[in-house]
Amino acid sequence: MKLVIGRDDVAEAALAAARQTGTDAERLDFIPVHKASKGFVNRAAADVCEVAIVTLLQAVAYDKPVVLLPVTMLGRTQHQTLVTMGDLKVGDLAGRSVGVRSWSQTTGVWVRGFLTEQYGIDLREVDWTVYEDGHIDEYADPQWVKRAPSGAKLQTDFLEGRLDFGIMGNELPADDRIRTAIENAREVAAEWSAVKGFLPLNHLVGVHAEAARKHSAAICAMYDAMRATLEDRSAAASGPASNPVGFEALRASVSLAARYALEQEVLPRPVDFDELMARSCDAFGVPASRLGG
Repeated sequence: MKLVIGRDDVAEAALAAARQTGTDAERLDFIPVHKASKGFVNRAAADVCEVAIVTLLQAVAYDKPVVLLPVTMLGRTQHQTLVTMGDLKVGDLAGRSVGVRSWSQTTGVWVRGFLTEQYGIDLREVDWTVYEDGHIDEYADPQWVKRAPSGAKLQTDFLEGRLDFGIMGNELPADDRIRTAIENAREVAAEWSAVKGFLPLNHLVGVHAEAARKHSAAICAMYDAMRATLEDRSAAASGPASNPVGFEALRASVSLAARYALEQEVLPRPVDFDELMARSCDAFGVPASRLGG
Protein backbone atom coordinates (compact mmCIF):
# COMPACT_ATOMS: atom_id res chain seq x y z
CA MET A 1 0.00 0.00 0.00
CA LYS A 2 1.35 3.40 -1.02
CA LEU A 3 0.96 6.42 1.25
CA VAL A 4 1.48 10.15 0.62
CA ILE A 5 1.34 12.27 3.78
CA GLY A 6 3.27 15.51 4.15
CA ARG A 7 3.91 15.50 7.91
CA ASP A 8 6.63 13.10 9.01
CA ASP A 9 5.14 12.35 12.42
CA VAL A 10 1.70 11.53 11.03
CA ALA A 11 3.12 9.48 8.16
CA GLU A 12 5.32 7.46 10.48
CA ALA A 13 2.44 6.75 12.84
CA ALA A 14 0.22 5.66 9.94
CA LEU A 15 2.86 3.38 8.46
CA ALA A 16 3.54 1.73 11.81
CA ALA A 17 -0.17 1.12 12.37
CA ALA A 18 -0.63 -0.43 8.92
CA ARG A 19 2.34 -2.72 9.36
CA GLN A 20 1.04 -3.90 12.73
CA THR A 21 -1.98 -5.30 10.86
CA GLY A 22 0.35 -7.26 8.57
CA THR A 23 -0.08 -4.89 5.63
CA ASP A 24 2.97 -3.90 3.61
CA ALA A 25 3.04 -0.10 3.36
CA GLU A 26 5.48 2.44 1.99
CA ARG A 27 5.61 6.23 1.91
CA LEU A 28 6.02 8.16 -1.35
CA ASP A 29 7.70 11.56 -1.04
CA PHE A 30 6.26 14.59 -2.84
CA ILE A 31 7.41 18.16 -2.13
CA PRO A 32 5.14 20.06 -2.05
CA VAL A 33 2.62 17.39 -1.20
CA HIS A 34 -0.08 18.72 -3.56
CA LYS A 35 2.00 17.47 -6.51
CA ALA A 36 0.83 13.95 -5.68
CA SER A 37 -2.85 14.82 -6.10
CA LYS A 38 -3.18 14.61 -9.88
CA GLY A 39 -1.74 11.11 -10.06
CA PHE A 40 -3.78 9.98 -7.09
CA VAL A 41 -7.21 11.10 -8.29
CA ASN A 42 -6.75 10.30 -11.99
CA ARG A 43 -4.48 7.24 -12.06
CA ALA A 44 -4.51 5.70 -8.55
CA ALA A 45 -0.79 6.44 -8.18
CA ALA A 46 -1.21 6.18 -4.40
CA ASP A 47 -3.62 4.31 -2.16
CA VAL A 48 -3.83 6.86 0.67
CA CYS A 49 -3.02 10.47 -0.15
CA GLU A 50 -3.13 13.88 1.46
CA VAL A 51 -5.29 16.04 -0.81
CA ALA A 52 -6.89 19.47 -0.73
CA ILE A 53 -10.59 19.64 0.13
CA VAL A 54 -11.54 20.94 -3.30
CA THR A 55 -9.58 18.21 -5.08
CA LEU A 56 -11.49 15.60 -3.08
CA LEU A 57 -14.83 17.29 -3.75
CA GLN A 58 -14.09 17.46 -7.47
CA ALA A 59 -13.03 13.82 -7.51
CA VAL A 60 -16.37 12.81 -6.02
CA ALA A 61 -18.32 15.12 -8.34
CA TYR A 62 -16.59 13.57 -11.36
CA ASP A 63 -17.19 10.06 -9.99
CA LYS A 64 -13.56 9.18 -9.39
CA PRO A 65 -13.05 6.08 -7.18
CA VAL A 66 -11.86 8.19 -4.25
CA VAL A 67 -13.30 8.36 -0.72
CA LEU A 68 -12.68 10.54 2.31
CA LEU A 69 -10.75 9.40 5.34
CA PRO A 70 -11.84 12.13 7.78
CA VAL A 71 -8.43 13.34 8.96
CA THR A 72 -7.39 16.98 8.55
CA MET A 73 -3.75 17.44 7.66
CA LEU A 74 -3.93 21.21 7.32
CA GLY A 75 -6.35 23.82 8.57
CA ARG A 76 -5.53 27.52 8.65
CA THR A 77 -6.91 31.01 8.31
CA GLN A 78 -7.09 32.26 4.71
CA HIS A 79 -8.09 35.94 4.75
CA GLN A 80 -4.43 36.98 4.82
CA THR A 81 -3.68 35.20 1.52
CA LEU A 82 -5.30 37.97 -0.56
CA VAL A 83 -2.40 40.38 -1.02
CA THR A 84 -1.57 43.54 -2.92
CA MET A 85 0.97 46.33 -3.13
CA GLY A 86 0.44 50.07 -2.91
CA ASP A 87 -2.83 51.56 -1.64
CA LEU A 88 -5.39 49.09 -3.01
CA LYS A 89 -7.87 47.47 -0.63
CA VAL A 90 -10.36 44.62 -0.84
CA GLY A 91 -13.11 47.07 -1.79
CA ASP A 92 -11.18 47.99 -4.95
CA LEU A 93 -11.38 44.51 -6.51
CA ALA A 94 -14.07 45.24 -9.13
CA GLY A 95 -12.40 45.79 -12.48
CA ARG A 96 -8.96 44.93 -11.10
CA SER A 97 -6.70 42.00 -11.97
CA VAL A 98 -6.25 39.14 -9.52
CA GLY A 99 -3.95 36.15 -9.97
CA VAL A 100 -4.33 32.73 -8.38
CA ARG A 101 -2.37 29.53 -9.03
CA SER A 102 -5.40 27.59 -10.27
CA TRP A 103 -9.13 28.25 -10.17
CA SER A 104 -9.73 25.07 -8.19
CA GLN A 105 -6.98 25.75 -5.64
CA THR A 106 -8.58 25.40 -2.21
CA THR A 107 -7.10 28.64 -0.87
CA GLY A 108 -8.63 30.53 -3.79
CA VAL A 109 -12.03 28.92 -3.25
CA TRP A 110 -12.05 29.97 0.39
CA VAL A 111 -10.94 33.53 -0.35
CA ARG A 112 -13.48 34.02 -3.14
CA GLY A 113 -16.16 32.73 -0.79
CA PHE A 114 -15.20 35.36 1.76
CA LEU A 115 -15.23 38.03 -0.95
CA THR A 116 -18.81 37.26 -1.93
CA GLU A 117 -20.25 36.69 1.56
CA GLN A 118 -18.38 39.25 3.63
CA TYR A 119 -17.56 41.98 1.12
CA GLY A 120 -20.32 41.72 -1.48
CA ILE A 121 -17.90 41.25 -4.39
CA ASP A 122 -19.36 40.02 -7.69
CA LEU A 123 -16.67 37.60 -8.84
CA ARG A 124 -17.56 38.15 -12.51
CA GLU A 125 -16.62 41.83 -12.19
CA VAL A 126 -13.03 40.89 -11.33
CA ASP A 127 -10.32 40.22 -13.94
CA TRP A 128 -9.15 36.74 -12.89
CA THR A 129 -5.96 35.11 -14.17
CA VAL A 130 -4.93 31.53 -13.40
CA TYR A 131 -1.58 29.89 -14.06
CA GLU A 132 -2.09 26.14 -13.77
CA ASP A 133 -4.64 23.43 -14.44
CA GLY A 134 -6.45 21.85 -11.54
CA HIS A 135 -5.90 18.24 -10.50
CA ILE A 136 -8.95 16.66 -12.15
CA ASP A 137 -8.41 15.83 -15.83
CA GLU A 138 -12.06 16.43 -16.79
CA TYR A 139 -12.35 19.87 -15.21
CA ALA A 140 -12.23 23.10 -17.22
CA ASP A 141 -12.14 26.62 -15.75
CA PRO A 142 -15.18 28.90 -16.15
CA GLN A 143 -15.22 30.84 -19.42
CA TRP A 144 -14.97 34.13 -17.53
CA VAL A 145 -11.57 33.18 -16.08
CA LYS A 146 -8.43 33.97 -18.09
CA ARG A 147 -5.41 31.69 -18.45
CA ALA A 148 -1.97 33.29 -18.20
CA PRO A 149 0.39 32.87 -21.17
CA SER A 150 2.53 29.74 -21.18
CA GLY A 151 5.59 30.18 -18.99
CA ALA A 152 4.17 33.07 -16.97
CA LYS A 153 4.59 32.93 -13.19
CA LEU A 154 2.10 34.24 -10.65
CA GLN A 155 4.73 35.62 -8.30
CA THR A 156 6.62 37.38 -11.10
CA ASP A 157 3.52 38.96 -12.60
CA PHE A 158 2.45 40.16 -9.16
CA LEU A 159 5.80 41.61 -8.13
CA GLU A 160 6.30 43.31 -11.51
CA GLY A 161 2.91 45.02 -11.38
CA ARG A 162 1.00 43.05 -14.02
CA LEU A 163 -1.48 41.99 -11.34
CA ASP A 164 -3.23 44.26 -8.85
CA PHE A 165 -3.87 41.46 -6.37
CA GLY A 166 -2.73 37.91 -5.79
CA ILE A 167 -4.06 34.97 -3.79
CA MET A 168 -1.03 33.17 -2.40
CA GLY A 169 -0.50 30.96 0.61
CA ASN A 170 2.76 29.06 0.95
CA GLU A 171 3.95 30.41 -2.39
CA LEU A 172 3.88 34.04 -1.21
CA PRO A 173 7.21 35.69 -2.11
CA ALA A 174 9.25 37.58 0.45
CA ASP A 175 8.98 41.29 -0.37
CA ASP A 176 8.46 44.21 2.01
CA ARG A 177 6.06 45.89 -0.43
CA ILE A 178 3.45 43.17 -0.03
CA ARG A 179 0.56 43.66 2.34
CA THR A 180 -2.81 42.07 2.95
CA ALA A 181 -5.71 43.54 0.97
CA ILE A 182 -8.05 42.94 3.90
CA GLU A 183 -7.18 45.30 6.72
CA ASN A 184 -6.21 43.44 9.90
CA ALA A 185 -6.65 40.23 7.95
CA ARG A 186 -5.58 37.82 10.67
CA GLU A 187 -7.89 39.44 13.20
CA VAL A 188 -10.75 39.30 10.70
CA ALA A 189 -9.95 35.65 10.04
CA ALA A 190 -9.89 34.83 13.75
CA GLU A 191 -13.26 36.52 14.24
CA TRP A 192 -14.69 34.63 11.24
CA SER A 193 -13.55 31.31 12.71
CA ALA A 194 -14.85 32.20 16.16
CA VAL A 195 -18.30 32.94 14.71
CA LYS A 196 -18.34 29.87 12.46
CA GLY A 197 -16.82 27.59 15.06
CA PHE A 198 -14.23 26.12 12.71
CA LEU A 199 -11.15 26.97 10.68
CA PRO A 200 -11.15 26.86 6.88
CA LEU A 201 -9.78 23.37 6.36
CA ASN A 202 -7.37 22.83 3.49
CA HIS A 203 -5.82 19.34 3.30
CA LEU A 204 -7.65 16.12 4.16
CA VAL A 205 -6.85 12.46 3.48
CA GLY A 206 -8.23 10.65 0.46
CA VAL A 207 -8.24 6.89 -0.14
CA HIS A 208 -8.61 5.02 -3.40
CA ALA A 209 -11.85 3.05 -3.18
CA GLU A 210 -10.22 -0.24 -4.15
CA ALA A 211 -7.62 0.16 -1.40
CA ALA A 212 -10.38 1.01 1.09
CA ARG A 213 -12.13 -2.26 0.30
CA LYS A 214 -8.96 -4.37 0.24
CA HIS A 215 -7.21 -2.85 3.25
CA SER A 216 -10.09 -1.60 5.39
CA ALA A 217 -8.68 -2.84 8.72
CA ALA A 218 -5.22 -1.43 7.99
CA ILE A 219 -6.52 1.99 6.92
CA CYS A 220 -8.85 2.20 9.91
CA ALA A 221 -5.83 1.46 12.09
CA MET A 222 -3.97 4.23 10.26
CA TYR A 223 -6.91 6.55 10.98
CA ASP A 224 -6.64 5.78 14.70
CA ALA A 225 -2.89 6.40 14.69
CA MET A 226 -3.16 9.65 12.75
CA ARG A 227 -5.94 10.87 15.05
CA ALA A 228 -3.89 10.13 18.15
CA THR A 229 -0.83 11.89 16.74
CA LEU A 230 -2.73 15.00 15.66
CA GLU A 231 -4.76 15.27 18.85
CA ASP A 232 -1.62 14.91 20.95
CA ARG A 233 0.12 17.73 19.06
CA SER A 234 -2.88 20.10 19.30
CA ALA A 235 -3.97 19.36 22.86
CA ALA A 236 -2.70 22.68 24.22
CA ALA A 237 -3.99 24.84 21.36
CA SER A 238 -6.91 27.25 21.89
CA GLY A 239 -9.67 28.14 19.47
CA PRO A 240 -11.04 25.99 16.63
CA ALA A 241 -8.95 22.90 15.90
CA SER A 242 -6.51 23.11 13.00
CA ASN A 243 -6.47 19.32 12.58
CA PRO A 244 -9.96 18.03 13.39
CA VAL A 245 -10.53 14.30 12.92
CA GLY A 246 -13.78 12.41 12.37
CA PHE A 247 -16.76 12.93 10.11
CA GLU A 248 -18.73 15.24 12.40
CA ALA A 249 -15.67 17.34 13.21
CA LEU A 250 -15.17 18.02 9.49
CA ARG A 251 -18.80 18.44 8.45
CA ALA A 252 -19.26 22.20 8.80
CA SER A 253 -16.02 23.29 7.15
CA VAL A 254 -16.18 20.79 4.28
CA SER A 255 -19.84 21.62 3.64
CA LEU A 256 -19.11 25.34 3.36
CA ALA A 257 -16.15 24.69 1.05
CA ALA A 258 -18.43 22.57 -1.13
CA ARG A 259 -21.00 25.36 -1.35
CA TYR A 260 -18.37 27.94 -2.25
CA ALA A 261 -16.91 25.62 -4.88
CA LEU A 262 -20.30 25.03 -6.49
CA GLU A 263 -21.08 28.77 -6.57
CA GLN A 264 -17.72 29.45 -8.25
CA GLU A 265 -18.20 26.78 -10.95
CA VAL A 266 -15.45 24.63 -9.48
CA LEU A 267 -17.88 21.71 -9.09
CA PRO A 268 -20.18 20.42 -11.86
CA ARG A 269 -22.83 19.39 -9.30
CA PRO A 270 -23.50 19.72 -5.57
CA VAL A 271 -21.56 17.39 -3.28
CA ASP A 272 -23.28 16.88 0.07
CA PHE A 273 -21.29 15.86 3.12
CA ASP A 274 -23.60 12.93 3.76
CA GLU A 275 -22.70 11.65 0.29
CA LEU A 276 -19.00 11.78 1.20
CA MET A 277 -19.69 9.92 4.43
CA ALA A 278 -21.84 7.26 2.77
CA ARG A 279 -19.24 6.61 0.06
CA SER A 280 -16.54 6.16 2.69
CA CYS A 281 -18.61 3.85 4.88
CA ASP A 282 -19.57 1.73 1.88
CA ALA A 283 -15.96 1.40 0.71
CA PHE A 284 -14.56 0.62 4.16
CA GLY A 285 -17.49 -1.55 5.16
CA VAL A 286 -17.85 0.20 8.52
CA PRO A 287 -20.54 2.29 10.22
CA ALA A 288 -20.05 6.04 10.33
CA SER A 289 -19.37 5.85 14.06
CA ARG A 290 -16.11 3.97 13.37
CA LEU A 291 -14.77 7.12 11.71
CA GLY A 292 -16.20 9.78 14.01
CA GLY A 293 -19.68 9.96 12.53
